[in-house]
Amino acid sequence: MFRNQYDTDVTVWSPEGRLLQVEYAMESVKQGSACVGLKSKTHCIIGALKRSVNELSSHQKKIMRIDNHIGVGIAGLTADARSLAKWMRNECLNHKYVYSTQINSSKLMLDLADKHQRTTQTYVRRPYGVGLLVAAYDGKTLGPRLYQTCPSGNLYEYYATAIGARSQSARTYLEKYYETFADCTEKEMILHCIRSLKGCVSGDGALDEENTSVLVVADGVFKVLEGEDLKVYLDEISAEAEAADEGGDGGDGEEAAAPEEEPEAMET
Repeated sequence: MFRNQYDTDVTVWSPEGRLLQVEYAMESVKQGSACVGLKSKTHCIIGALKRSVNELSSHQKKIMRIDNHIGVGIAGLTADARSLAKWMRNECLNHKYVYSTQINSSKLMLDLADKHQRTTQTYVRRPYGVGLLVAAYDGKTLGPRLYQTCPSGNLYEYYATAIGARSQSARTYLEKYYETFADCTEKEMILHCIRSLKGCVSGDGALDEENTSVLVVADGVFKVLEGEDLKVYLDEISAEAEAADEGGDGGDGEEAAAPEEEPEAMET
């Protein structure tokens, strides 16, 4: 991205019909650590990669609780995400105080999208530089819901999606398997989530219980898997990878043995 005369203010249009400040905010989402979401008929799962500034610091929190039935995963500026999460919690509490019931996730998400959009239309505020994946459960009638927000104010609902840096590999995995998610169990959904996140790790890094978080939202269930709770699933994924490698090595050995038989046949 580069500066030009049309990116000094969020309300200034470029000749191509673009709001460059909004595009810069969307770029910050693409550079954030990856976040993956998927849902079945009974569960909504969000997985997130956590970053640490250096080896001496703790990992940043990427999953936030909004209400007993709503949680979010973030990609982008963590400070902006905290501000939005605080606003969402207040909206949930206000609705519960007035109506004595939990807020419907679609209403909250539409209000959140409007909040994003207002920052793109006034010069006194900049757009929020964060994208959210929101997992919710709206009762047995509507079931689990998965939403994605954008700094531009757009709102999307998905069966499965991924945002953040190197998220294309996760989307490729999800596009391949999403049709099987509907009838998956909670454990199978968590394993799918971790498998899709594997390709989003930078360099020679690997998923571990320190840099990975998984959120599970279902009927009466809200839990965040980290540390030892998550290690069980990571070990299972590692065992699958080792078994696949051993199978591949065995196949290569058989192929290598075949050419040795040909000279013997020629000599006879």
